Amino acid sequence: MKLFQAASLLSVVVAFAAVTMNAQVKKSEMPGVRNFSRVDATVGCGGAVDPSAMAGLKKEGFVSVINLRQASEPGADVDAGRAAAQAAGLKYIHLPFNVAMPDSKVVDSFLGAVADKSNQPVFIHCGSANRVGGMWMIKRVLQDKWPMDKAREEAGAIGLREDATIAFVTQYINSHK
Repeated sequence: MKLFQAASLLSVVVAFAAVTMNAQVKKSEMPGVRNFSRVDATVGCGGAVDPSAMAGLKKEGFVSVINLRQASEPGADVDAGRAAAQAAGLKYIHLPFNVAMPDSKVVDSFLGAVADKSNQPVFIHCGSANRVGGMWMIKRVLQDKWPMDKAREEAGAIGLREDATIAFVTQYINSHK
């Protein structure tokens, strides 16, 4: 009987792991958000976000917004985004990430922010979703223990596409395993 219970428990754990590792990125339209997608119930991703979209993100159930854009990027009005997020009742976390000069401290801060349950559900964005996909890939491999190829596939569905970002992400993961 104990062997049967252990086998049953193992099959549930394996099934849960398979579902978790095969999470599907679901693309949809969100007014004011470029390249919007849902990864799961606790994470949404996107590219550029118009400040007017913050109320919609709140209605979708998000608690916080992580912005990876630099204030100097064309169209990145960080102050207006922060003000709109706060007015909508969202926590706003600005972690500017420069792909040309990546800073591992920003990645470390990102990993801490997404792991913090008080920030979930979290919406993560940058200009196109390339940086979001890269950061999410790092999170999947290092925190969720996903294999690199599965994490890369999901990151690509989110928006990871630039060679420089992929190279940094791969190097970061390899140096932090």
